[in-house]
Amino acid sequence: MADTMQFDLVAPERNLMSVPVREVRLPGADGDLSAMPGHAPAIVNLRPGLVTVVDDKGAEHQFAISGGFAEINNGSISLLAEIGLKRDEMTQEVFNEMMRSAHRKKKAAEARDAAQGVAESAVAAAVKLLADMEALGTHIGLDPNSSSVPH
Repeated sequence: MADTMQFDLVAPERNLMSVPVREVRLPGADGDLSAMPGHAPAIVNLRPGLVTVVDDKGAEHQFAISGGFAEINNGSISLLAEIGLKRDEMTQEVFNEMMRSAHRKKKAAEARDAAQGVAESAVAAAVKLLADMEALGTHIGLDPNSSSVPH
């Protein structure tokens, strides 16, 4: 078994990383997981959180993502993030904009469900997104209750 696998992290704005890695820790929608060489093929839905990458030299790199999915297949991992930033690029201002977007999605889901008389599934998903975003901010030391974020 190889001791590394190819890792590619792509966000809409840019390719964030493409390197051989020893391990990738992912914030899966159904729970966190680690992928290492020899991992079984899988497609993983991701929630907002931190992706930690251990490169082939043992150095750790962290990325904040707002969600997306990862494909683990044939000794490689491809992660497509909705929004992805290097951990040190995640400022309070950037986080506040992500929180505003999550609040807008929640309000839109509530309005859509109310107008259509739909069950609360879309609202529940939006509430979960918002809670995951708040947890991400708290985890990396940013204030999810910043006064510039409407509630």
